[in-house]
Amino acid sequence: MWNKKSFILLWFFWLASPAFAENQIVVVKISGAINPAVAEFVSQEINQANQDNQALVVLNMDTPGGLDISMRQIIKKIQSSHVPVASYVSPSGSRAASAGTFITIASHIAAMAPGTNIGAAHPVNLMGGGGEGEQAKTMEKKVVNDAAAYIRSLAELRKRNSHWAELAVVKSVSISAEEAKRLNVIDLIAADIKALALAVDGREVRVASGPVKLKTGDLEIVYHEMNARQKMLDIISNPNVAYMLMMIGMVGLYFELSNPGLIFPGVIGAVSMVLALYAMQTLPIDYAGLLLILLGALFFVAEIGVMSYGLLSLAGVVSIFLGSTMLIDSDDPAMQISRTVLYPTMGIAIACSIGIIVFATRTLSLKKQGGAEGMLGETGFVKETLNPHGRVLVHGELWEAECEGEIKEGEEVSVEAVEGLKIKVKKTSSPEK
Repeated sequence: MWNKKSFILLWFFWLASPAFAENQIVVVKISGAINPAVAEFVSQEINQANQDNQALVVLNMDTPGGLDISMRQIIKKIQSSHVPVASYVSPSGSRAASAGTFITIASHIAAMAPGTNIGAAHPVNLMGGGGEGEQAKTMEKKVVNDAAAYIRSLAELRKRNSHWAELAVVKSVSISAEEAKRLNVIDLIAADIKALALAVDGREVRVASGPVKLKTGDLEIVYHEMNARQKMLDIISNPNVAYMLMMIGMVGLYFELSNPGLIFPGVIGAVSMVLALYAMQTLPIDYAGLLLILLGALFFVAEIGVMSYGLLSLAGVVSIFLGSTMLIDSDDPAMQISRTVLYPTMGIAIACSIGIIVFATRTLSLKKQGGAEGMLGETGFVKETLNPHGRVLVHGELWEAECEGEIKEGEEVSVEAVEGLKIKVKKTSSPEK
């Protein structure tokens, strides 16, 4: 039987359910290049906002661009979202370039802070090995036309300036926030997130499920950040970090191979190389450059066992230098290795490799101290007259010895050969005193 208490409990759970919980404005910060880690983070946040029936998702962006595949993943999530998504380029001095322009145009609401800019969305070669010639030009034209058609369709969907959007791709034009508002590239200019929430309050937008009227004037604003795993993947997907990891991996593995048993350099090298290989699958790698770097490492390894008078080391230096400058095949600054990182890292790696060669060469030339080979040339004293057999003290040990002729007790001898537990000796000129 239902009673008053049952109805009160039912009413409480009905109000506490996600569908009737107080909505929030979820702010997702994007700072840096658009890569797989950023795409995963944004997609996850949009999915969660839809599950929690939030009022608005704000992509707070400052990006120089990034990968086409990651950009399209984010845009697909925006287009399928039942919760409105706003792109907000801020703070002052930030930009939404390249992939950031596409995401801003695709969002339900496009906003910028004063002193920001948007544009320069010309596509660059993100597949590696672009090459030259007529075929490469034809491929570039196809990529540009595809990107222009894509951004034009996004602008038309959101009723924004499709002509300017196409120019941003074809001519790489870039404009300020004020000009973007005047040309109907964005919807509004807001000084901060709170001002944005007030500005869009009452605005109607069309999401995947139909028209939605925003009520954001007095809602709580919450900021979400990447989890530890996503932060790590975002860091190693940076071209500068990926390059440093690769060089550390090569030097570590090279050190372990040239000095087996050290363990620590091998472990560090293997882990660094695996992380570098993960990062490289997200970057526009020129495989000719990568092969040149690996070839340079092989030259250094060969230098240890082959007497080339430094020619193999020189070939290794040249190969690594050329491979490093060719490694990233992209005109996008967000995807390139900084010269301030490239040259010092490359120099340190080459210096470490040459140092290993020097020490390894010196080690090979050193006389062995143990075993049968370590006995050769050592001196000792006769403890029992050799005629031709007797006993000799060498290294504080008594050895059965033989010689040619006779050597009396107390005389100094040197070891000529070791045969099992017996040594062959000859007399030296210094008798025991």
